[in-house]
Amino acid sequence: MDSLKLEIKALLIEALDLEDLTPADIDDDAPLFDTDGIGLDSIDALEIGIVLRKQYRLNIAANDESTRAYFRSINTLAALVASQREAAHAVSGTAKQGE
Repeated sequence: MDSLKLEIKALLIEALDLEDLTPADIDDDAPLFDTDGIGLDSIDALEIGIVLRKQYRLNIAANDESTRAYFRSINTLAALVASQREAAHAVSGTAKQGE
């Protein structure tokens, strides 16, 4: 999971032009949208959603209450990616068994 968190940090730095930050500067549990954390805004949230959809083929529902919780920190984003990967593998494994 640590490599996934590092990958997500690098993606965010590149996508949001956070050239003054390195992955090491971003604490895994720091709030992404709080001035005590990274200090991102709602436009950044849209960009993050786009990047995650492209990179990991995630299904992110904008009107889902849990989406806000997933975007809280690097830890929660990594958990979202990992859970959707597991779900995709489970579905593809089920499909192969049915063939």
